[in-house]
Amino acid sequence: MNATRAAGSPPATDTTVFGVIAAISACHLINDMLQSLLPAIYPNLKAELGLSFSQVGLVTLAYQMTASILQPLIGLYADKRPTPLALPGGTLFSLAGLLVLSAAHSYVLLLVGASLLGMGSSVFHPESSRVARMAAGRRHGLAQSMFQVGGNAGSALGPLAAAIIVMRWGQSSLAFFAMLALLSCAILWNVGQWYRHHGLARLTAGKGSGRATPALPRGKVLGGITVLLALIFSKYVYLASLTSYFTFYLIHHFGVSVEVAQLHLFAFLAAVAVGTIAGGPLGDRFGRKYVIWFSILGALPFTLLLPHASLFWTGPLTIVIGLILASAFPAIVVFAQDLVPGKIGMISGLFFGFSFGMGGVGAAVLGEIADRAGIEMVYAICAFLPAIGLLAALLPDPKSR
Repeated sequence: MNATRAAGSPPATDTTVFGVIAAISACHLINDMLQSLLPAIYPNLKAELGLSFSQVGLVTLAYQMTASILQPLIGLYADKRPTPLALPGGTLFSLAGLLVLSAAHSYVLLLVGASLLGMGSSVFHPESSRVARMAAGRRHGLAQSMFQVGGNAGSALGPLAAAIIVMRWGQSSLAFFAMLALLSCAILWNVGQWYRHHGLARLTAGKGSGRATPALPRGKVLGGITVLLALIFSKYVYLASLTSYFTFYLIHHFGVSVEVAQLHLFAFLAAVAVGTIAGGPLGDRFGRKYVIWFSILGALPFTLLLPHASLFWTGPLTIVIGLILASAFPAIVVFAQDLVPGKIGMISGLFFGFSFGMGGVGAAVLGEIADRAGIEMVYAICAFLPAIGLLAALLPDPKSR
């Protein structure tokens, strides 16, 4: 058979390898479900260990900081020296973290387990985001959304798994979930083989094809990255207020049970998963800048209403907030990758790491506010964070020379 490609058919580097994207999305689901078990069991840990809100926030900070500080460094290293086997290797940190948390009966061990979980994420996210870019072809937004929705679905399943399993069998049942890390390791081993034999070639071919995004002036690039990081700050500090303290807010403000509060958290995180899958394709179609603008600023009316809503309306409002806010991240990551072509790992690590870090810092600060002024004050303050979305007007066009 003639090996010459038929006229009009896409080149190999333009095709989207959905099997690889689905594999890393599934592993993202497992990774983030395991990570989200930690905040899901905060009410139990707070009661059993006698923790304050500030101490709960510091646990989140320990997890988020180990996840955030290492990610840009790992991404930068991967840009210079790709390491396909880092993908399955990173899951072993998550496995160790869950085993420590399953037996943690002191605050120090709790911090150690949280830190190991964060290290697992610090390896997984920048490398898997590189794989999504390799397998995307020309559909970068779609690939990033598919990758992200796995993580959001996992984050939503974490509280549900905690409500069904951990609440019945206790903290030691976290060791059972560690087995899922082994499944993820097996899948990522195969992804690593594709990465080694096909992914790097596709990435190199894409750089040399003449379709690379033209470079912008350094000042515009730095300005654009700064604006995008400010938007990440807005999004992830607000998300931290919900993922870390929403169950406490519902229990204290409305008097619901822990199980009911976790189901509300599951509904919010499920809405985040649905919103994520829409953000990338919409950015491919209509332009990422418009999606970024809407997904941050568009949540403002609903966040302003939330502190004053009844229990009946709190559920729908948080679902709408999750749907709108979630569409931002895939568009932000691809926009940043387009601003700095050739540094996919570093940019992915920077934005994943910064999002984790801001979530951790936000959780620690908000925990202090909750201790001093009450849990309701957290949502009264955070309601104004989406107004930072106005900065999206300053974003440059990455396709302009």
